[in-house]
Amino acid sequence: MNDTFDELQQVFAEADCLVDESQVHAAIAQMADAITHRLQTSNPLLFCVMNGGLILTGQLLPHLRFPVQAEYLHATRYRQETTGGILEWKLKPDADMHGRTVLIVDDILDEGTTLEAIVDYCRSQGADEVLTAVLVDKQHDRKARPGLKADFTGLEVEDRFLFGFGMDYKGYWRNAPGIYAVKGL
Repeated sequence: MNDTFDELQQVFAEADCLVDESQVHAAIAQMADAITHRLQTSNPLLFCVMNGGLILTGQLLPHLRFPVQAEYLHATRYRQETTGGILEWKLKPDADMHGRTVLIVDDILDEGTTLEAIVDYCRSQGADEVLTAVLVDKQHDRKARPGLKADFTGLEVEDRFLFGFGMDYKGYWRNAPGIYAVKGL
């Protein structure tokens, strides 16, 4: 345990801060304004993607100045590893999506495979419209499909191994107060 704790401390100490806490808060406020403008009259159903979307959702909700039903789902490919695997549903949503506008909130759009699978699932459950909101869009050309973008994006960040504000390093550092990149990755 001590070796792991020491490694985690070292990872944070050596990491590059790409976006500081105040910049993240400003990006979330801008996202909230855009979401409010787009969804304030649509009675949306918001799904927080666990665990990564937890911090963004918690920061975003108080800024949304309209009634919103908030739920959660849990689908993952990473399982506390640093590279993706097969999509695994840990908890499928059980809220009725039929005829609703659904907003999926997650921490990052990396390749987008997980987010695309969640969107497809919501559509298959009868959602009229499915929109996505991510704190970070990682800039690279490995997206699940060309031109894949979220409907609402807080920040665009370089292609590195990121953690903080919901994104994790081996299951830790989701609580880091900004967006950080692991040294050398």
